[in-house]
Order: sequence, then structure tokens, then C-alpha cells
Amino acid sequence: MSSKTAIKILLWLFTAVTIFHFCILIKIIPYEITWGGRLKNDAEMYVFESLSLTINILLIFTLLIKGNYIKRIFSIRLVNIILWAFLVLFGLNTIGNLFATTNFEKLFAVLTLAASVLIWITLKAKEQTTQLKHQ
Repeated sequence: MSSKTAIKILLWLFTAVTIFHFCILIKIIPYEITWGGRLKNDAEMYVFESLSLTINILLIFTLLIKGNYIKRIFSIRLVNIILWAFLVLFGLNTIGNLFATTNFEKLFAVLTLAASVLIWITLKAKEQTTQLKHQ
């Protein structure tokens, strides 16, 4: 799979995830099924969902830059560092989702694992291109 295809899939995936978290924030979807079933009240939900929306928007923005869909306002090195951080985050999140208290949240382990693999493909494609240029 090409890096461009992986980026397109990730953009669609995280747009859907952003919509999902927005639906939780406006109480269309109950927050009890998220965050491992550990949120206790609306105040906690607003904090966690706002954080989640911010993180997802940062990832979408970073992917748009990586895929050359928008003008690069910071270096590709910083874009790659952010993507590596998300790769680690999603790897850890996959483990966390497997131990969630709700089956719905456990299902998200599949999505976070897929995101990890797609980000890995995106980052490895960059490394292979760089290696070819130096040969």
C-alpha cells in the first residue's frame, strides 16, 4: 500500500472518529461507552472529549500536511515526529482498549491497531524514499 493511500484512509477514519467524539460531546452518543467506561459525570466527559477532539484535529491537520493537501506551515521533520508520537499513542491505546470495561470500547482496539499500521506505512514510505535518494 502506498503512503498516499494510507493517508487517505487515515483521513477518512479520523474524520469519522472526530464526528463520533463530537456526537458524544453533544450527547447523541452516551459517554458511558467510551474512555473504558471510567467517566463519572458530564464535567469529566467535556474535558476528555474536548481533549480527544483537539488531538484528532491535530492528527488530521498533520496528515493533510504529510499528504501535501495543505500548505506546509512547519517542517516535514516535525510532521514525522508528530506521526511517530501518534504511532506510539495508538499502540498504547490498542492495549488499553483491549482491557476496557465495555465491549464497544474493546472494538476500538481494531481501529487503533489499523491506525498504527497505516501510520507505520506512511512513515516507512518516507524512510524508503530518503534511503533511495542517498544511494
